[in-house]
Amino acid sequence: MIVHVLRFAFEEGATGAVREHVLVMMRRTASAVSVASATVGRGLGEEGGGVHAYCVGIAGLDALRRYMHDPLHVAGDPQVAPRPAGIAFGPDLFDDVAADLAARILALHEDKAALHPHGAAGLAALLTA
Repeated sequence: MIVHVLRFAFEEGATGAVREHVLVMMRRTASAVSVASATVGRGLGEEGGGVHAYCVGIAGLDALRRYMHDPLHVAGDPQVAPRPAGIAFGPDLFDDVAADLAARILALHEDKAALHPHGAAGLAALLTA
């Protein structure tokens, strides 16, 4: 099992409608067939709504590949990426102890970025912000 975690805060001034749209898009992405379990919502202890989280459980590398290229995920990336003020990836969790697992997951991300540069550009902007 691969558990992928994102923590993020919305950009200052994001309206309730914008916030809800992003959360709906994330929940839609998390509903992809290759996702075994998912949670999308406000971080615990964040009464003001400052930090949110997206967490999906995916049963292995083949399912991760399908998830990353699922039309729901590809369509959601450019709608979600511009909205957070910042995003923290991970820490992700794995029950596979293969020494090369991190490299294999990185290769999947690189493949997706090459095939879908519009989504990758939005995520890259978040990482450098």
